[in-house]
Amino acid sequence: MFLENYIHPQHPKGSIEVICGSMFSGKTEELIRRLKRAQFAKQKVEIFKPAIDTRYDDVKVVSHNSTSIHSTPVPASGNILLLANDVQVVGIDEAQFFDDGLADVCNKLANSGIRVIVAGLDMDYLGKPFGPIPALLAIAEHVTKVHAICMRCGSIANYSHRMTSESSLVLLGETNNYEPLCRDCFCSVQN
Repeated sequence: MFLENYIHPQHPKGSIEVICGSMFSGKTEELIRRLKRAQFAKQKVEIFKPAIDTRYDDVKVVSHNSTSIHSTPVPASGNILLLANDVQVVGIDEAQFFDDGLADVCNKLANSGIRVIVAGLDMDYLGKPFGPIPALLAIAEHVTKVHAICMRCGSIANYSHRMTSESSLVLLGETNNYEPLCRDCFCSVQN
């Protein structure tokens, strides 16, 4: 038996998993799936989302296809450390909307033996790395990149194209504001 595969019963092994991709790629759906499996296994689970995300529900994390799970809305990443007591699994949705302290919070949780599962956009509407996601990708043991389908040509979509003239970085929206695009189609609409 290799030493790295041995988990001491008093010191469980924590980890960080990141689910990232464009809008409409199934990030939240995959997060909910993993969290519900952990609940089914009778693990203690706590889910968090940014307080600003009230698109579908004030409290629940809800995917675009209406799958949902109860969560705790928090205004800042530091609140997660205060509220994640006596749990085995922590889920965090819409991680791109949290402050840059989120990576440190996830590290502290994982270092204390908690499985941390984070979902969020890896790029903003301009195609640039978004919020704390790049730092989370660097420290995660497991990264899952999910893809949508390009609304213009049907290829694999990696970008979230904003269809409005609003220029603020954070604009909560759905299909009325965003469409998933492949690299070629995204570049053609950016020029």
